[in-house]
Amino acid sequence: MPLLQIDDDGFRLDEEPFRILSGGLHYFRVHPDHWRDRLRKARLMGLNTVETYVPWNLHQPRPDEFRMEGGLDLPAFLDLASAEGLYVLLRPGPYICAEWEGGGLPSWLLADPDIRLRSRDPRFLAAVDDYFGRLLPPLRSRLATRGGPVLAVQVENEYGAYGDDTAYLEHLADSLRQRGVDVPLFTCDQPADLERGALPGVLATANFGSRSAQHLATLRTARPSGPLLCTEFWIGWFDRWGGNHVVRDAEQASQELDELLATGASVNFYMFHGGTNFGFTNGANDKHTYRPTVTSYDYDAPLDEAGDPTEKFAAFRKVIAKYAPVPAEPPPARAAKFRREEVALTESIGLLDGAPVLGDAVASSRPLTMEELGQDHGFVLYETELPDAGPALLVLEQVRDRAQVFLDGQPVGVLSRESHEHALTFSVPRPGGVLTILVENQGRVNYGPGIHDRKGLLGRVLLNGSPLDGWTSRPLPLGTLEDLPFGTAPDTPTGPAFHRGTFETDRPADTFLYLDGWTKGNAWINGFALGRYWSRGPQRSLYVPGPVLRTGVNEVVVLELHAPCQARTVSFRETPDLGPVED
Repeated sequence: MPLLQIDDDGFRLDEEPFRILSGGLHYFRVHPDHWRDRLRKARLMGLNTVETYVPWNLHQPRPDEFRMEGGLDLPAFLDLASAEGLYVLLRPGPYICAEWEGGGLPSWLLADPDIRLRSRDPRFLAAVDDYFGRLLPPLRSRLATRGGPVLAVQVENEYGAYGDDTAYLEHLADSLRQRGVDVPLFTCDQPADLERGALPGVLATANFGSRSAQHLATLRTARPSGPLLCTEFWIGWFDRWGGNHVVRDAEQASQELDELLATGASVNFYMFHGGTNFGFTNGANDKHTYRPTVTSYDYDAPLDEAGDPTEKFAAFRKVIAKYAPVPAEPPPARAAKFRREEVALTESIGLLDGAPVLGDAVASSRPLTMEELGQDHGFVLYETELPDAGPALLVLEQVRDRAQVFLDGQPVGVLSRESHEHALTFSVPRPGGVLTILVENQGRVNYGPGIHDRKGLLGRVLLNGSPLDGWTSRPLPLGTLEDLPFGTAPDTPTGPAFHRGTFETDRPADTFLYLDGWTKGNAWINGFALGRYWSRGPQRSLYVPGPVLRTGVNEVVVLELHAPCQARTVSFRETPDLGPVED
């Protein structure tokens, strides 16, 4: 592979002028069996490069464990990009934002109560250096200096919106260099943050979605010479629960792209293909009100969540063709989809009944946080006995993020961080009544100072003004459901419950799971965690990658936290429903 050179007026590849035409494609948001297809479509749109973040929290879920296989086989993804004739912009963090759980930072960092993330805190830097030491050796042969596709590597991510400690950025750059990264480094920031996030001697780039000439002029003022690169050209946006589906008009976005390319600048679309926040991986924002991100990361991108070309694909391809050669091969057609109506979920088990096989309870004087339990995602089930009968005022000082409260197994209310609710009143019929609190981690904050986002019950739990003690805290990460003793019962269990059913197909293909009439929870197909659903919307379907299905019998499991549809059925349809549109 040619080497990327940084000149006063632009990029060069082996002495020839080069414009980066790139698109965001996160391998960890796409089923690995689809990587080749998505990369091919990137080339067909006219791109010569793809960009990907690297999620530290998935690759290193525990300090002593590192994963790089299956859907996390980054070397394989890079090799596929190279085989397709694409270069790569690599963004390894340690912080990535990306509307991803915790901005990609591992939750185990937060087990230390006063650690300062994204800083020169020695504890954080030691963890980062260890992460780079595990991540980078398998990637060295994929750097352009060694014949691989990786042209450049990013230092941190939009740091200027968080801090201004140049020494911190210098440490990260040195750590990358010491571990063999010898391709150009770059930083990226929104135009107003360029000075705080830039690093002397490192290429500074800008992120924006409109007013390209104005923002590139700001970049040129900050860096009088060197290439102009928009590392995140925002062509869509993400959605949050309770909002609308955000879209951006294809014609307007393509006009903005034309304006950008007319300046001679390079570009990376954010996103070319968004993909999906499978399982429990969505992030959240908290600007005085907590707002969790939905499961879909469709992003109104040129490829939709299922990898099919959208109107933007054709519009952007037409603009790119004005400035660079575009493959003659026509864009691919929409792929076939699987459809099946009314799959009955005939087996069930209550979550409270099944909890002992899902996690071991830990006794303590107070409720323990997820981080203290060594837990990343899912739920924590807290229990204690109430000392007296009579009227009760229950106060949870800090709920992170949504608590369902039960007395002797019966629901008495819901308290949520999003709605700033902290108190419930109810009557305790007997001394020794069992108070159970099921707390859901709805996604760690991925942007701003809120990334120090510990989960579970924080602070005190008060009953009539007095602290409750004598707790058990049971982690329910729901990494596997294999040991749940499902049973066939005539009545639907009260409260949170798992429901299971089967269906058959002789032609596995992509599809969309609909849970019409269900309320809130999570879904799995053949043990693959699809993500969260919620009747509040906007998203009303869950993307199912075709490779998750198998010829013959397939299993669907739904964790419903409140009330399933009366018929306890789900369906599979050929098109998604991402909700009402907000331009």
